[in-house]
Amino acid sequence: MKNLKSYSCLLALAVLVAGCGKRSVSLFDGESFAGWEGPLDSFRIEGGAIVGGTLDDRIEKNQFLSTKATYRDFELRLTFKMIGESPNAGVQFRTKRIPDHHEVIGYQADMGGKYWGALYDEARRRKVLEGPDLETVMAKVNLNDWNEYVIRAEGPHIQLWLNGMKTVDYLEEDDSIDRSGVIAVQVHSGAPMEAWYKDIRISEL
Repeated sequence: MKNLKSYSCLLALAVLVAGCGKRSVSLFDGESFAGWEGPLDSFRIEGGAIVGGTLDDRIEKNQFLSTKATYRDFELRLTFKMIGESPNAGVQFRTKRIPDHHEVIGYQADMGGKYWGALYDEARRRKVLEGPDLETVMAKVNLNDWNEYVIRAEGPHIQLWLNGMKTVDYLEEDDSIDRSGVIAVQVHSGAPMEAWYKDIRISEL
């Protein structure tokens, strides 16, 4: 019995150590666009954050700053805020750039308006795939201040958390959709606005 207990303890420790091996890596160094690509005239770095858009003029078209590396199964964490009259933005994942075009194709963790906490399919099915009750999620949103997104994609399973509240638990049924791609941050076309992103970290699963 003593040996069995010792073995059980060692097994539990091994599982714990294996779990700790999933190291979180920063995707943004807070100082440069190293590892990122896109329309740098639409993005800047300020206060350790990536800032997209402007409060001085209308934003004529959607713009995306993306990682150069691609990711498949992962948990992504970041903090963000939006400033402006009617701001809208999002975090793209499992996404592809469209050659010679400003748009991208892929999943988006949406933010702003009636889309807070929703999973949107950008430039593909062009619709919300799943989302929370708006009144419930708005009680969790910090307007004009920092919020946190957690995005977990593992196989066909996609989950989103906004400020600790699970807003999406989605199972992709279309096996033809690629399960890998870049991570990207968006500033949406429309009224003057800024989208700020920082503390961007990923753990590959």
